[in-house]
Amino acid sequence: MSAANPSRRSILRGTAAAGAAAALSPLATFSPAHAATSGSYVIRFDKARQQTILGLGFEIQSDSIGSGNEGLPDEVNGVPYDLTDSERTRFYQQMLKAGRSDRGFRYCRLAMGLYYRGLDPTRKLMRGRYPGQTAQLADMIKQAGIEGTSVEYWSPAPGWKSNDSFIGGKLKSFDPAFLAEFGQAMAADVDYLTTGGVPVSMWGLQNEPRFGTPYSSCVYSASEYLAAFKAAASRIRAKHPDIMITADSQDGWNGAIGQAIKGDATALSYVDAWTYHHIGWDSNAHMTAGKYTSGAAGKPVFNNEFEYLDNKTSDWRTINTAQSIMNWMVFQDAPTWFWLHALKPTTNAESPGYSLGFWRPPSDKDFSHFPDLKPGHWTWNPQNWNAVAGFVKYLPWNSVRYVVDESAQLQDQRIMAWKTPQGKPVFAVTNRSATESFTYTVDTRTSASFEGRRYGPKTNDRRIGLKQGRELTITVPPLSIEFWVQTS
Repeated sequence: MSAANPSRRSILRGTAAAGAAAALSPLATFSPAHAATSGSYVIRFDKARQQTILGLGFEIQSDSIGSGNEGLPDEVNGVPYDLTDSERTRFYQQMLKAGRSDRGFRYCRLAMGLYYRGLDPTRKLMRGRYPGQTAQLADMIKQAGIEGTSVEYWSPAPGWKSNDSFIGGKLKSFDPAFLAEFGQAMAADVDYLTTGGVPVSMWGLQNEPRFGTPYSSCVYSASEYLAAFKAAASRIRAKHPDIMITADSQDGWNGAIGQAIKGDATALSYVDAWTYHHIGWDSNAHMTAGKYTSGAAGKPVFNNEFEYLDNKTSDWRTINTAQSIMNWMVFQDAPTWFWLHALKPTTNAESPGYSLGFWRPPSDKDFSHFPDLKPGHWTWNPQNWNAVAGFVKYLPWNSVRYVVDESAQLQDQRIMAWKTPQGKPVFAVTNRSATESFTYTVDTRTSASFEGRRYGPKTNDRRIGLKQGRELTITVPPLSIEFWVQTS
């Protein structure tokens, strides 16, 4: 590819190098969250750029799962399948593109063996489970301007499993001949998707490989994962060299599986990025620079699943989610970040903590909840959506992050600055305090004017005026996220 359109893998190599340099920089002193109501900040557009941020990802529930994640119902429901034609279009334009005219989310996580769990006659190859599933996903990706899917297995096809089931169990064998055939089948799954119009940008062997679950899963020990990963990743790399290969979709390089990969030069050569599941974590956990990059063997790290597991969300969580995005990027130089589901069904108990919005399947006749939501229609989950929406809208693909000098690194008030690919400066600020406003004094190193847009638990893209001058004074109300975009 040309220098103007670098490959994902070349961007990742640059990100890792920048991250290693940033990890050596001294940190400002942490301050308690309640210790200040103001701070001073300098956006260092005069310094070298820190990393290219590829864009954000989401997961699509394109087939059914039991309420509370219990089991795999035979009933077909999913998105975009259940939505009416007009609601599909609204979903693509208003959520997946966040109201942009071009494109919003970059990646769609596709849960193989869970939300894409149809089989060929051998029960060893993945297919759509219902007529039109693959074509509908392809159309969604095209209409929403998504680059491609992040293909990851919740379970391999049952023909490879010890219990002949998507749920539980492990691979039947780890003999080299078996694993060679297994790897070829996984490469064939990618071929099938791409031939069907579903592009693949990322690939992972197994979601949360340490856990057996009441839904699709497959458990691996570190040595078993290493053997299966080498067999499958080598074939993915040979047939699809530009796909970003990730590991291990739970503990990154820190866990036993990551350490096993790091100890095997061949396996390590296939890894393009390490992926973590810090699900619903307090964003403070990622504020130590280099904490998740120091042992990454020069490879980027990112969180490819984020949600809240207790079947609810909250106003505080709106800001915490936004700060999770920012802190992964600012302190760990992450090139992307994934929310779990775009839409979840009104029928599932876990939906409030998992979704950016809700849809009503045609089979849901219980109008005691979401009484105004028609079958085949969807609505927002604002406490989650408003946390993510501004980054989808104002952090376009391949934006470049720059350092911000902070008078003190506060846990409840975070800042991140970048330039869009067109060179337009943007910065985001948050206030996670539930009671106190916070005043940012920001040296933008420019006399340009900036327009503010505010998000919060009940606020979405509210215009809050213009400010001009090198030093901007911005008072952010409690539980708010603001994006300041250069206008001139």
